[in-house]
Amino acid sequence: MSDSDIIQIRDLKNSFGSQVVHDGVNLDVKRGEILGLVGGSGTGKSVLLRSIIGLQQPVAGSIKVLGHEMIGKDPLTMRMVSRHWGVLFQESALFSTLNITENVKVPLREYYPELGDSLLDQIAGYKIAMTDLPEDVGIKFNSELSGGMRKRAGLARALALDPDLLFLDEPTSGLDPVSADAIDALILGLRKMLGLTVFMITHDLDSLYNICDRVAVLADKKVLAVDTVENLTKLDHPWIKRYFNGPRGRAAAESFEARKTGA
Repeated sequence: MSDSDIIQIRDLKNSFGSQVVHDGVNLDVKRGEILGLVGGSGTGKSVLLRSIIGLQQPVAGSIKVLGHEMIGKDPLTMRMVSRHWGVLFQESALFSTLNITENVKVPLREYYPELGDSLLDQIAGYKIAMTDLPEDVGIKFNSELSGGMRKRAGLARALALDPDLLFLDEPTSGLDPVSADAIDALILGLRKMLGLTVFMITHDLDSLYNICDRVAVLADKKVLAVDTVENLTKLDHPWIKRYFNGPRGRAAAESFEARKTGA
């Protein structure tokens, strides 16, 4: 495993009964990059994420995170490694019975039970502020927040343990364009400020163009290609051509070029 790789996946196979979802997935995620993962419905994007973080047991293959083999590892090793990542799940997955401050404190309580409530409140407040949420959000509940605010609150919880690696599952899904742009800008800012590596599942073409260093394409049960968006648009594969060169893809490309030129 190269020192520049924070995740290395080799010959990964996932199946559910007779249904094979992945068959020979290979992927390297470089330290410090924002990697986008795209693929059609049912290609197993979330299954791949769940495999990396230990929520799905693959049939075969190897997954190394921070140099540690994840498949078949004992719970103590998994706990040690998972301390170094944070996850923003789809729909944020906030606990509805806890306010936002208490949600952010959940991983802190798990790993640092010796810390008192006063210090935990301070840390949680700092994480909430890092995601550009108003201070009074801490006392509110998930049901009282807008979609964009829920995403930010989930991101605050994902940042609770000062991770090296951030997993984002559809971070802009369901948001209006302005809110989605704000989340993209926040991710870029956090990467720069904290030196994060970001593994991001998304179907948002604007996000792929604007913040991803590379994009991995999951299709035909494998990772077909990993490259910049500009290079992927030149590949001769039916799904890739439809995805990146269709009307939405062309609109995202034009918007990206306009931003670069200041038009």
